[in-house]
Amino acid sequence: MKGIKAIILATGLALSTLTFAAEPGQINLNTATAEQLAALNGIGKAKAEAIIQYRNENGNFKSLDDLKSVKGIGTAILDKNRDLLALE
Repeated sequence: MKGIKAIILATGLALSTLTFAAEPGQINLNTATAEQLAALNGIGKAKAEAIIQYRNENGNFKSLDDLKSVKGIGTAILDKNRDLLALE
């Protein structure tokens, strides 16, 4: 029984380190175009361009919460779009 628990634990740890691809319909925050970003809730052309500018100046987003570092994007906009966004 201890052996099985160890295998399950090791498998879980190994899987937790994998990077999973975006789900169908999700937008990858690190590769999305301005047009894709502008289609999100509360994100128009200007905010989409600000996201890309931020990404170009600071590198890829490490977490979805980093999106709040972009001027004009706060918790409310992030929460509306959290399920639509992915990081790869």
